[in-house]
Amino acid sequence: MRKIGIADTTFARYDMAGAAIDELKSQGTGYKVVRYTVPGIKDLPVAAKKLLEEQGCDIVLALGMPGPEDIDKQSALVADYGFQNVQLATNKHILGVFVYEDEAKEKKELARLAERRSREHAINAFNLLFHPEKLTGRAGSGQREGFEDAGPLEE
Repeated sequence: MRKIGIADTTFARYDMAGAAIDELKSQGTGYKVVRYTVPGIKDLPVAAKKLLEEQGCDIVLALGMPGPEDIDKQSALVADYGFQNVQLATNKHILGVFVYEDEAKEKKELARLAERRSREHAINAFNLLFHPEKLTGRAGSGQREGFEDAGPLEE
């Protein structure tokens, strides 16, 4: 049975993993979800690696919510570098899904963004694992997880 790993943090101000798992349940059967929660965003690369290597996951969604300060954005970049290293070492995908606290002005808007981005990337992970042709069919279409799609440059 295929496994989808979900790594998330206690630092996030929204249960992004809960949204992603809920969305995955609506995609069908034939896989298992394994969740691993860590304290902060810089802990996510190791969490993803453990899910891939120790738990036998085929793909990982790494969900986090960096704060609005420069140091938070630097921490997110450090985590992203870690994801790149783990992907190359394991030859498996990690979808880094971050919602920065300064992407929205109001809490309600930030929660909506976290919910939507988590769900849309859960679908991306499912499609990468089971239906990669669906992603190929959307290539160049200006998809924007969490926000309205930008659309293609050509009509």
